[in-house]
Amino acid sequence: MDGVLYHGNQLLPGVKDFVEWLKREKKQFLFLTNSASPTPQELSDRLASMGLPGIPPSNFYTSALATAKFLQSQKPEGGKCFVLGTSGLTYTLYEHGFSMSDVDPDYVVIGSEGPSHSFEAMQKALSLITKGNAKLIGTNHDTDSIGEGGVRVLGPGCFLAALEVASGKKAFTCGKPSSLMMGYAQGYLGLPKEDICIIGDRMDTDILAGTSAQIDPVLVMSGVTNTDNLYRDAYRPYLVLNGVSELAFSVPPW
Repeated sequence: MDGVLYHGNQLLPGVKDFVEWLKREKKQFLFLTNSASPTPQELSDRLASMGLPGIPPSNFYTSALATAKFLQSQKPEGGKCFVLGTSGLTYTLYEHGFSMSDVDPDYVVIGSEGPSHSFEAMQKALSLITKGNAKLIGTNHDTDSIGEGGVRVLGPGCFLAALEVASGKKAFTCGKPSSLMMGYAQGYLGLPKEDICIIGDRMDTDILAGTSAQIDPVLVMSGVTNTDNLYRDAYRPYLVLNGVSELAFSVPPW
């Protein structure tokens, strides 16, 4: 969402027009985010505070939801998780039938950066993975993100990498670019792939996610991708735009 709809706490130019076009044309849409920290309600409130009210929580899908849905598919009866992440992630897991525990958990779940990612907590996670039977799960493998004031902060991928190296075990991640999250989003929309596109600003998550899931990826140049890194990868976007507003003004009405 950051880099596509807004930067920091400021909506990008044309975003209001784009959302109005989605509603006017009765387009089904989801705002996907790799962040596992906010709940859909918090995301709805955040956009409203930026001047974009009226988007219900049901139009947001987070990597926390994708992770909880995956774990629920593996253990329908529920289970126990040791979580390094924020309250938004633990709340989502709890809603899907999982309790939080550091005693013989089924999963160690690494979410977005936060104060819980201490050395002691990482050491505990490593012990649960190596001495116990806990499986290592990541909400996403983003190595960094942009925090307040444009400061670059460590992402879940950094902590996952450390635990993978130390444990010798591979993590399973659920957020973009995993086609798992794309499949969940497609199922949520109830549309065939041919009628869906994914719009994003990152080649390594958004565009790769669409390519892997065989859903047309649309790149907007309003975020982290620029002309220097646009052609670095083997895969390409289906369409390149300056921003989402171009969709509202370039798509024919039929």
